[in-house]
Amino acid sequence: MLGLLDSLLLDSLILVIMYLVLLVMVLISVAFVTLMEQKILGCAQIRLGPNYVGYWGIFQPFADAIKLFSKESVGLISSNLMVYYGAPVIMLSVPLILWLIVPVSTGGLDFKFAIFFFICVSGFGVYPILSSGWSSNCKYSMLGSLRAVAQMISYEVSLAMILLSVVWVSSSFNVYDVLSGQALVWNCFFFFFLCIIWFVSSLAETNRTPYDFAEGESELVSGFNTEYSAGGFTMIFMAEYASILFMSMFFSVLFLGGPEFGYAGVLKTMVVSVWFVWVRATLPRYRYDKLMGLAWKSFLPVSLLVFIYYLGLMN
Repeated sequence: MLGLLDSLLLDSLILVIMYLVLLVMVLISVAFVTLMEQKILGCAQIRLGPNYVGYWGIFQPFADAIKLFSKESVGLISSNLMVYYGAPVIMLSVPLILWLIVPVSTGGLDFKFAIFFFICVSGFGVYPILSSGWSSNCKYSMLGSLRAVAQMISYEVSLAMILLSVVWVSSSFNVYDVLSGQALVWNCFFFFFLCIIWFVSSLAETNRTPYDFAEGESELVSGFNTEYSAGGFTMIFMAEYASILFMSMFFSVLFLGGPEFGYAGVLKTMVVSVWFVWVRATLPRYRYDKLMGLAWKSFLPVSLLVFIYYLGLMN
């Protein structure tokens, strides 16, 4: 009995260490995704980009992090301080928790309802945005947070319908089963229109150009995070890029899968994250009423009809 207990404790310790290492690697990757974005945007706009801090600007993300965290945090006179300081922490925690469902090759958690877990946790992401806007005690931040919440909820409906189609065809909520089901052909060929809708909805879900109305700097002056500075702003900034990395990984799992994730999955995740930046360098910002119309009048009917089609096809 004691030997079994020791074995369980050892397995749990190894599991915790493995996910802590994964957490650190994700945070380091977030830093280099910002560097990748600045380099790609520099090439797209025919300028140098960051190249002073370290060789080829390789230490620029760390210099930015030191600068941001060392700045003085501006305190508000009239606000709910606990919610104000807690919202950025929760905002960063949500995409990091979602990395629990990454299909590691050996070890790791085997979520039987990993996709359902993704729907539940990603839906929770609207609460810190709304809380940060409300606790700032600023009407502009509040209006920006309301815009962001309306946008995220609208596109989560389309994402859920797409996931239902993938789950129905794969006959499982487990990401390992979704991966193994693509051993012969990728889902991006089988669900071509859903693949495009998922990518566009991911841009809106992560507040990326051309759907960055939650943080549209030229119109909203950064929207819901107007009153944040130093560490709080940095956490919100990191949460956005951690979400981009996760959505890139999840896209590669759902539509570019294979027998297992492995190094090929990491490479596909990098390619999809480059697509996120490529879209920002190419397209102008959308109009907000057109954004909401696209979600409810185009994406939702198409994803719903495709789900009904596969529902009848697989019966």
